[in-house]
Amino acid sequence: MGGDESGSNPDHIPVLLDEVLKNLVQAKAGTYVDATFGRGGHSRALLRALDTHARVVTIDRDPTAVAAAQTLAAQDTRLSVLQGRFSQMTDLLEAHTPVQGVLMDLGVSSPQLDTPERGFSFRAAGPLDMRMNPEEGESAAEWLNRAQEAEIATVLKEFGEERFARRIAKAIVAARPFEDTLALADVVAAAVPGRGQPGKHPATRTFQAVRIFINEEMQELDQGLQAAFAALAPAGRLAVISFHSLEDRAVKQLFRRLTQPPALPRRVPVRHSEMSSPAEHIAGPVRATAAECAANPRARSATLRVIAKKALPSQEVHN
Repeated sequence: MGGDESGSNPDHIPVLLDEVLKNLVQAKAGTYVDATFGRGGHSRALLRALDTHARVVTIDRDPTAVAAAQTLAAQDTRLSVLQGRFSQMTDLLEAHTPVQGVLMDLGVSSPQLDTPERGFSFRAAGPLDMRMNPEEGESAAEWLNRAQEAEIATVLKEFGEERFARRIAKAIVAARPFEDTLALADVVAAAVPGRGQPGKHPATRTFQAVRIFINEEMQELDQGLQAAFAALAPAGRLAVISFHSLEDRAVKQLFRRLTQPPALPRRVPVRHSEMSSPAEHIAGPVRATAAECAANPRARSATLRVIAKKALPSQEVHN
């Protein structure tokens, strides 16, 4: 997986691979989940790291990724392939739980970015689609061509943290209808004063925001984190790689709640030190080394966080 277009790298390299294996795999047997197959770099590494009795369950909502995973599964029977969203993880993993580890590699995958026909990239001409599963829901073009200016501005501000959201939304409404990625990128670039942040394409935040909205990524992340933690066996680990501040903030906040004792009302005769949290912090924030960033520019924005479920009675994850 990879989260942005800060570099072009046709040969996919899974980000933070050594750090993921070091912090996620604590037992060579058991079941591990790669909740975003992408091009399969992390799944292949897990299969290499585990013994012959282990299992890797991989999930992806993208039919192309599922087909690639099925090809790998035909070569290694330890791999099981499931198609679905993060929010469906509880049902998808029902026959496999509890598991020893779950990896969630967030954002858009390298194959999606590198295939112009998928419409994720502002660097290559393609249909303005952006759906992780092209068989589900509304495309980016369909939404942008019908949405109110205020709605577009809200999406750009909330999911892209775009300073010029209103200006860009106004330009989009004036220039539509859109069918092509480059047409949208050009309109956005022209609307951003001074052509935006040096070294960063002015359409970066807009494309990120529209993609997140179209795929309901933040809602999926919230439900997926909770489902993944619930699926863990005692001492099982949850590792999450995020690529932008919105994702990382959501992961950080939930992990903080899970690794801290619950808040108690005042005057309750229980000391805070006597309370226990459902999880413990293992690692993070872990970021790519300079050497990895040089080899794989998409790793520059990656952040890894890892927690482990404590050997306690089952506890519900609360928002």
